[in-house]
This record gives sequence, C-alpha cells and structure tokens, in this order.
Amino acid sequence: MLLCFSLVGKAQFNTDRLMTTGKIALHYEDYALSIQYFSQIINAKPHLYEPWYMRSVAKFYLDDYSGAEQDATEALRLNPYVSELYDLRGITRIRQKDYSGAIVDYTDAVRRNPTNKSYWYNRAVCRMENKEYDKAHLELDTIIGKWNTFSSAYNIKAELFIQQKDTASATEWLDKSIAIDPYNADTWMTRASISLNRKEWKDADEYLSKALHIRPKFVAGYINRALARCNINNLRGAMSDYDIALDIDPNNFLAHYNRGLLRQQVGDDNRAIEDFDYVLQMEPGNIMALFNRAILLDATGDLHGAIRDYSKVIDEFPNFWTGLSRRANCYRRLGMTGKAEKDEFRILKAQMDKHLGIQKRWSKSKLKEMRKKSDIDLNKYSSLVVEDDNQKEHEYQSEYRGKIQNKSVKIELLPEDFSSSLEPTEATDYYVQGTRMAKVGDYKGAIEAFTQAIEKDSRMQEAYFNRGLCYVFSDKRKEGMNDLSKAGELGLYSAYSVMKKLNKEKNPR
Repeated sequence: MLLCFSLVGKAQFNTDRLMTTGKIALHYEDYALSIQYFSQIINAKPHLYEPWYMRSVAKFYLDDYSGAEQDATEALRLNPYVSELYDLRGITRIRQKDYSGAIVDYTDAVRRNPTNKSYWYNRAVCRMENKEYDKAHLELDTIIGKWNTFSSAYNIKAELFIQQKDTASATEWLDKSIAIDPYNADTWMTRASISLNRKEWKDADEYLSKALHIRPKFVAGYINRALARCNINNLRGAMSDYDIALDIDPNNFLAHYNRGLLRQQVGDDNRAIEDFDYVLQMEPGNIMALFNRAILLDATGDLHGAIRDYSKVIDEFPNFWTGLSRRANCYRRLGMTGKAEKDEFRILKAQMDKHLGIQKRWSKSKLKEMRKKSDIDLNKYSSLVVEDDNQKEHEYQSEYRGKIQNKSVKIELLPEDFSSSLEPTEATDYYVQGTRMAKVGDYKGAIEAFTQAIEKDSRMQEAYFNRGLCYVFSDKRKEGMNDLSKAGELGLYSAYSVMKKLNKEKNPR
C-alpha cells in the first residue's frame, strides 16, 4: 500500500512539474515545445481540463485554429463553468469565420461573467460579420450604456453604419469616439477608410498618419497610406511606406506588388523585377504579375525572358492584343519575323471579328487607378491592388497571438522518403502508396492509403500531413486542417506554417 501511494505521489509530482514547464515554455513563446509538455499530461491524465486549455492556447498562438477549437471543446466538456474557455473557443471560431458558433460561445461567456465588456464586444462584432445589423446595433447600444467611455464600441457602431451605406452617421460616431479617446488607432483607420472610398486622398493621408503614429507596426496602414500618397503624387512617401510595410512583413503580397508598380513608374526597372519575382514565388500563376514582369524584362533587354512571360499570359488570354503586340515587337527585335507576323495577324483578325475593342495602352496615370486583388482584368494590369472588401480583419478583444508559423513554405506533399520510421513497416508502405497516388491526383485513393498508415502507426506525423493536404485539395478544408493540426501536435512543426498559408489562400492548388 505504501509503495502504491508513493507511485501515485510521484505521478502527481511529474504532471505538476510538466504543467509548470509547459507554462514557462508558453510564456517564452516556445509554443511547439509547450504543446509537447501538455500532450504528455493529457496522455497521462486526460480527465484534467487545464492541459487541454493550455494546449489550445499554444495551438492558437501557432494559428492552428482548428486544433485549438478541438482542445478548447474538450476542456469545456471537462469543465463547463470557466468563462475563459468559452472566450478561447469563441476567438478560435472567429478566426475560422464561424461567427454563429462564436456568438453561442460569447453568449455563454456573458452569462457566466456579465461584467466582462470584451465578451459583449466580440459578440457584437460577430453579429455584424453575420450581417445581423439590428441585433448588432442593440448589442452596441447596451455596451455603450454600460461602458460609455469604451471607444471601440463607438468604432464598431460606425462600421455598422458604413456597411449600411450611411457614412454620415458613421462619421458622427467616429467623432464621438475621437472625443472620448483621440489615441485609438482603429478610429483613425476607420476615418481613413471612409476618405479612401470617397477618394479624399489628403484626408486619408492625414488620418492614416495619425493612426500609424499610435500603432506604428500596422502593415495595412502603410499600404493604404501609400495608395493615398500615390494619388497626391507623393511618390517618395509612398515608396517609403511600402519599404516600411515590408520591413514589418517581408512576405506581404500587396506591398511587393504595388512597390513593383511604383518602381516601374519611376524607372527603377531592375528592382521592380525583384518585387514581381517575389510575388510570383508566392503566387506562380498570377497573370497580372507575369504581364508586368514581362513588360519590365522587355524594357531591360531580356527579350527571351519577356517572350516567355508574355506567352504564359497569352496562353491564358489568347485575344489579349496588348500582350500579342508586345510579344510581336520582341520577336521583331530578335529577327524572328515569321513569329512576329503571326502575332500581328492574330491582332488584326481579333479586331476585325470585333472580339475586342481598342484597348488602352499603359500610362503613368493608370497607377492612380485601383483594382481589387480578385479582379483579373488584364486591362488593369498597371493599377494598384487593394484587398477585396471581405478581407478586413477586426481587432477583437483577445490576448492570444502567434509566432513560429511565419516561416515561408510551399503547399506541397511530403516526399515518399520523408517517413520518420527508421525501418520499413506496413505503415510506411501505405504512406509511400498514398504519396504516389496523391502525386497523380488520386486524392480519394491517397486518403484511404494514409488512413491505413495511421491505423498501423497512430503517431505517423507525415501521414497526417499528406492526408491533410489531400483533404484540402479535395475541398474538404476542415478535415484537412484537423489532420495538419495533428501533424504539428506530433512534432512536424512546418504544418503550422502550411496552415497559416492555407488560411490566407482561397485556392491552394
């Protein structure tokens, strides 16, 4: 009996020590390591809610929102009386754009802790995202009645009016917010967005400058201010803004793309090519970037490179006569008269058949025009790019943030020989079989093979990873994210980088 008591005491000591060590790792932002500690506790004592809670937080830090939601759900099953757990699961659902689910969680959180204004606020924002405008207005009126100096609530009230096309009321609420707190960056950002939509460029520049003085690391603020500055011919200031944005976020698509256009305008062609090279590394099939790089290669004398890029564009848009005309010019300069004449004949035929109207040629003035990122109209190839309307991210009231997932990765299957097993096993055989099937596009068969591998070896991280990508490529995103989360949990940390990239990309393949 004494021996049994001693073993129980030792196990308790070990789990307590693991919990402390895991929390220390979490504090020092070593999230992947902390997951390993919390997983050991869960394996030993799955009935404790706290390690599930802590592991959920760590996964959230890594942008693994699917895995974080699963762990938070298990923690809530074990202890449904902790309001912070509803908050955590709510914010994971927000990041996955499951606003209805988040509303349910914040309703439970408010019921358990009605004095926490962040819970009320997050629920109101979710109602706005769900386009439940009347409920959102009522919610915000309640918040402002309880906390009349809570300027963020005034900002969301203004944004509600913006979404309802009432910018006059929105401006009134923003003025109220500024009177309460002139140092709230979100207020100035929202004022700037109204000015940008109205093309009041000087006002937008002023408001964004105030916002960036308060929040100097806000990348979108620099990109938007650069847009305003281009339109008031402050090109030096715009270039500086793009440089700062890329110092903060070196992988930012919009900053690289728009800086490439701006460098093209000021004649810095070689460095403009560098920007479009980077854009095409991120999005190899981006037709607009390909065409802009082709123009730059053409201008710098790399005619073969220009023809290669022009040809890719023309393959996608056979009647794009500006591309045909430019490629024909390159062929003539290389003495390839026959190919040039073929392109010129295609232009003439297209115009005679009235397939195309007369297309505008590139001009510096077009840099002041804008197109949304999803707008693939080749006539707008030289227009600055802005995010689609639904890209805006709100500042929810949350303490959770993330780190190691920022590593640059490609969304691609792990190779056949990646298996972590030292010796061939049935599991590795199924893994190799699944990888080969996935490479030829047989995702259904690959998923079955990877499932067999996982049944043989439940800790085969690479099988979870590749099965996850097969699910994603088969438009089963949630199942895919769950598998990638499991791969990361088992120690394949690059899975977190892939998940972050997938969260940003609509079409990963």
